[in-house]
Amino acid sequence: MGAFERYLSVWVALCIVAGIALGHLMPGAFAAVAAAEVAKVNLPVAVLIWLMIVPMLLKIDFGALHEVKEHWRGIAVTLFINWAVKPFSMALLGWLFIATLFRGLLPADQIDGYIAGLILLAAAPCTAMVFVWSNLCGGEPNYTLSQVALNDLIMVFAFAPIVGLLLGVASISVPWDTLLLSVALYILIPVVVAQAWRRRLLAAGGGDALARVLDRLQPVSLLALLATLVLLFGFQGERVLAQPLVILLLAVPILIQVYLNAGLAYWLARRFGVAWCVAAPGALIGASNFFELAVAAAISLFGLQSGAALATVVGVLVEVPVMLSVVRIVTATRGWYEAR
Repeated sequence: MGAFERYLSVWVALCIVAGIALGHLMPGAFAAVAAAEVAKVNLPVAVLIWLMIVPMLLKIDFGALHEVKEHWRGIAVTLFINWAVKPFSMALLGWLFIATLFRGLLPADQIDGYIAGLILLAAAPCTAMVFVWSNLCGGEPNYTLSQVALNDLIMVFAFAPIVGLLLGVASISVPWDTLLLSVALYILIPVVVAQAWRRRLLAAGGGDALARVLDRLQPVSLLALLATLVLLFGFQGERVLAQPLVILLLAVPILIQVYLNAGLAYWLARRFGVAWCVAAPGALIGASNFFELAVAAAISLFGLQSGAALATVVGVLVEVPVMLSVVRIVTATRGWYEAR
């Protein structure tokens, strides 16, 4: 894990400050960015999001799907957490904390947006950073590769229905045309492009060629993420300054959701006799979120100035420290796990 990734939360915090300051100093420039839309797609943001997502998807090897049967119990546990527990538990936590307990401390007109952002954050499992977490805890690499590939395949078909269902249950208007356009723009097309590019690189120069390209693209991907955050906070600055507790309050359900799902995945894996080297990355995959996709979908569905976009950014802010804490927990409890 490089220094840049290790201190991602620091860079996110700096982007929050920079975005708020630039929003005050250059309101005209931010207004021009907001106006650059075609069919409800903000073009500058779309380019940045592609620069974020495509390098992530380039790491995925769909050829690893044939290995699913070798770790079927661990795969089953993680699929259950990712698709049957995590989105629904986040919707429940959003209602409990944002719509109920914290309602009086948050802007009343943004409550639905915050809940929508939390749902978007939990509706897709992490794609790329999972490989980092798995390596840090010594996870089984073939399991991690096959699980991530399977999750990405499911995401193409399941993301829109799950988001639509949960937003509808929360009585939040679902612009289905924009939701489906987001799935096409930020899941389907990037998956196809990344896989075609991956095959071409492997055919031309093998694994070394792919590794060289990934090394070059990693900084580009992170810089695109940070530039997107500067834009978001350029528009969100007034609201954040007016109620600085918003970010802290939004972090509460996200943190609970991460530890809840990681703990449940880890416990179920132990109950079903899954090897620790599979259960550890399984807990991490079950807990982490594809925050790049969540940010993209929130901007497309609700806009740069929405509460939904702000909620997904809080997910980026807490991602690295909270996931590193989960790595530490599963590593420290290996003796307990294997003493079954």
